[in-house]
Amino acid sequence: MSYSYRSIRSSSVAKRYPRNNQNRSRGGRGGRTEYINPDRFIKKATAAEAEAYAPTHTFADFALSPLLQANLATKGYVMPSPIQDQAIPAGLQGRDVIGIASTGTGKTAAFALPILQRLIHEPSSYALIIAPTRELAQQIEDECKLLAKGSGLFGALLIGGTSMGSQLRDLKLSPRVVIGTPGRIKDHMQRGTLKLHRFNVVVLDEVDRMLDMGFVADVREILSQASAKRQSFFFSATLDNRVRGLIENFSTDPVTVSLKAGSASENVHQNVVRYQGNMDKIDKLHDLLLQAEVTKVIVFDETQRGVERLGKELIAKGFKAESIHGGKSQSQRQRALDKFKQNQVSILVATDVAARGIDVVDVSHVVNFSIPKAYDDYIHRIGRAGRAGQIGHALTFVAH
Repeated sequence: MSYSYRSIRSSSVAKRYPRNNQNRSRGGRGGRTEYINPDRFIKKATAAEAEAYAPTHTFADFALSPLLQANLATKGYVMPSPIQDQAIPAGLQGRDVIGIASTGTGKTAAFALPILQRLIHEPSSYALIIAPTRELAQQIEDECKLLAKGSGLFGALLIGGTSMGSQLRDLKLSPRVVIGTPGRIKDHMQRGTLKLHRFNVVVLDEVDRMLDMGFVADVREILSQASAKRQSFFFSATLDNRVRGLIENFSTDPVTVSLKAGSASENVHQNVVRYQGNMDKIDKLHDLLLQAEVTKVIVFDETQRGVERLGKELIAKGFKAESIHGGKSQSQRQRALDKFKQNQVSILVATDVAARGIDVVDVSHVVNFSIPKAYDDYIHRIGRAGRAGQIGHALTFVAH
């Protein structure tokens, strides 16, 4: 009898576990703010000028099991994205892979397909996938479920803001795939409920973001506890010295697939909104959100308190809005995100915790109600718009 890939989690969410890794502030950039010249927020979309990529494979060309091929066909996958076209063959050969690519380029399938192929054919193999945020971990799990449907594999999702009890039950069943954030994975390691010695496939997704969030020590410890003989996948939007150093320590003769940095923002018209004082700022946001072309928008603010206040203010003004930040439980965040995806609300107010975990193809606008702390954060925010070949818009509020 064929079973689906399954995560045996309780549908109810218990009291939040105190060590919610999204609320940690350890290392990384911390509270330091990088000055960004406002001129860098002004740029026309250049997607029409981009050179089209001609893949060398179709998905049918890859040496995947009939089950995976059938699931790809059901999803309508025919031609791979550039990162998939170049990374999947190396992954299927068992090579370590370094992928340098922005969010929204199809990275999840680029590592998930080689991993699932290996797990289906090697019952002794186990995979650990590490992501910086809850939303991204959830997104990866959803993709794996679809790709592995009918395989009999099952997995555990280890993230903050969800029931620790349900995670403990899942881990007792020896899941073949564990997906999680560094803090919660470390929590289970310390409890003795997650032993990593048999995990011989490891993925670090969005490595640069994990290091920015201060998880470098946790990530190094996690990697050091996994099987010494393993296949590793590292995906990052940038390859600075921190990322390079981590990868060099924990990879063996890797294949590097590098796409043009910052490509996720090329489909986005970027401009600024000048304001004077708080009243003028909220009035200009109100007027902006009433424009007919603003159909689905993510509004970024700096703090959890600011996001809550702004979300309530927009609702009071008659807008359909939800808010999402690290202070909410995972069930609250998921409900808000689902409403946004299903067009029950048209505005999502968010902190940067959501900048690398929201995969919604029809976001027309990103509004930076507060200026991000670093330009990399800005790029990741505006990458939520202009997806799936569409032209998006990003507007950043700048004080006179």
